[in-house]
Amino acid sequence: MSHARIAGFVAVLGLAAFALFGGEYSTFDWLTLRRQVADERAAVRALEAELDSLARVAQDLETNPAVQERVAREDFGMIRDGEILYRLVPQQP
Repeated sequence: MSHARIAGFVAVLGLAAFALFGGEYSTFDWLTLRRQVADERAAVRALEAELDSLARVAQDLETNPAVQERVAREDFGMIRDGEILYRLVPQQP
């Protein structure tokens, strides 16, 4: 090989190495950022699904009498007239 070809080959290798590793934002940094963006988008989708679920629960609590009664009974121990509430307290060791 001539010196010019060797120099050209070394220059191409140098430019490729700079593209991969050098500069303020290397190719590896770019790939890491792409992965982080994909992870954040997945997290946003999960939060949106949770928000939709909570909105449905809130809507049911505001408008559905059966849900309102269930919550009143389960969470607040409320009873209807004529009912008797029994609470079982576990024995302390």
